[in-house]
Amino acid sequence: MTSTPLPEEQPPAPRLNATQLPDVDVPQPSGNAPLVVDENTDLSTLTPAQLYELNQRTLDESTRSSSDLPLIAAVAPIRVLREEYDGAPAFVRQIDFLATKGYHGIRRTRGDGDCFYRSLAFAYIERIMSTPDPALEATIAISTLDAAVPLLETVGFDKFAYEDFYEELLGLLRRVGSGAPDQLSPETLLSAFQAPEVSTAIVVFLRLLTSAQIRCDPDAFDAFLFHPDFGNQMTARDFCESFVEPTGKEADHVQMTALARALKVNAKVAYLDGHDPNGAVDFVSFESALDPSTPPVVLLYRPGHYDILDTRSLEAIQL
Repeated sequence: MTSTPLPEEQPPAPRLNATQLPDVDVPQPSGNAPLVVDENTDLSTLTPAQLYELNQRTLDESTRSSSDLPLIAAVAPIRVLREEYDGAPAFVRQIDFLATKGYHGIRRTRGDGDCFYRSLAFAYIERIMSTPDPALEATIAISTLDAAVPLLETVGFDKFAYEDFYEELLGLLRRVGSGAPDQLSPETLLSAFQAPEVSTAIVVFLRLLTSAQIRCDPDAFDAFLFHPDFGNQMTARDFCESFVEPTGKEADHVQMTALARALKVNAKVAYLDGHDPNGAVDFVSFESALDPSTPPVVLLYRPGHYDILDTRSLEAIQL
C-alpha cells in the first residue's frame, strides 16, 4: 500500500473566515489604498493574503445565500467555474489547466463547513458505482467499513451514538449493483445526498470514524495536531472533540489523511490558488487504497471550501 504524504509535506490549507468583499478591491494593510485587480494585474506580485482574499471573494459570490443551495448539486461544466473568475487571469489559467487534464465538470457542495466530508462521501460512492463490477466493489467497501467500525468503540464512542448514522451509509452501499428495484442510480444517489437527514448522517459518521482513526494512531498523527488559530499543540482527544467531531468545522490535512486511511480510498485534492504564473495546479494525493492503482476521487479546494471535479466528457456533462 502506498503511504499517504505526511501533513507537513502538503500545501497549507488556510483556515481564515470568509468575508463578503466588494467586487473589485483586494484589501491592503491599513493606511494603503485598496488594490484594484483587473486583467492587467500581475498576480505574482500579490501577497498570499491578497491572493486568498481574491479567491475568497469569488467563492463568496458563488456561494452567497448558501443556505438556499442544495447540499450537493448536479455536475456543471467547468466553464461555469471559469466564468466566476473572469478578470482574474491567474485563476482562469489554472481552470484551463484542469480542463486540459480531463476535468471537464464540477459538482458543487454547500459551503457549510462539512463540504469535505460530504464531497468525499459522494465521490467515494460514485466511484464504486462506476467500476466494472460495482456490486463487488460495494461489498469490499462494506467489509472495509465493518473492519474499521470497532475503532469507534475502542476510543469510547457508544454503539448507540453512531449505528444509525452508519446505517445510512451502509444502506446506500448495499443498493449499489444490487439488481433490486431500488438499486442505486446516479439520480437516486444525488437525491439521497440532497436529503439533509441522509447526507448529514453520513457526514456525522465519517467525522466520528475520522476521529477514531486519529486517536488510534498516535504515531502517525499526534505530532501534527495543532490549534488552527493559535498554533499550540493539542492532544488527540481535544483536537478531535473541537475540530473533527462537531459538524460545520472545516477539515484539515490530518483529517483528510485519517479518513482516506479509514476508508482505504485514494483521493487527490487540486488547489485552486492562483499562485503558479504558468497556471499549473498543485495536486495533493492521499493514497490508502488496497490497490494503489485504484483511480482516486478528485476534489477541488479553494480556501475554505471543497467541491468535486468530474472527468466525464463535456458532452456527457451537458446532456
